[in-house]
Amino acid sequence: MPAFPSPPVGARPGAAPETAADVWRVITTMYEAYSAGDRARIDACLDPEATVWDSGTAGLLFGKPDLDRVREERPAAGEGPVEAGLEPYGQVVDVFGDIAVLRFWLRVDFAPDPSAGELRPELVRNTAVLRQGADARWRIVHLHEDVQQPGGAPLGDD
Repeated sequence: MPAFPSPPVGARPGAAPETAADVWRVITTMYEAYSAGDRARIDACLDPEATVWDSGTAGLLFGKPDLDRVREERPAAGEGPVEAGLEPYGQVVDVFGDIAVLRFWLRVDFAPDPSAGELRPELVRNTAVLRQGADARWRIVHLHEDVQQPGGAPLGDD
């Protein structure tokens, strides 16, 4: 996994530990729901008008209708490498009133391929902007995914 430099001391506002934990919980909940195939729970983490730079899509997605369209266009189960696990990590959280900016990594592991063996994990750096609503819940209003290491290829393939 990539190394993470320490954030510069005093250079960012940061967040109170309990607020940072609340913001991070939105992300971990979203990926747990993704792994469980629970689209409604994923959507509960997102503002209905959220914008997304999806790692597998060229254009900016605007709101739930665009996201649903992209979801329907994704390969069906059994097509391509099989995801075996997701791990978000390396979070840095800053909070500005009711807005949070979260930077983190996501590691996507794949099940071994019967003919190719072990597959390389995908490493994705992410930035999420969250807003705390009147109900005190944090929701993602923008998510930007940036694949740094494509995954799903046999180890050793470059």
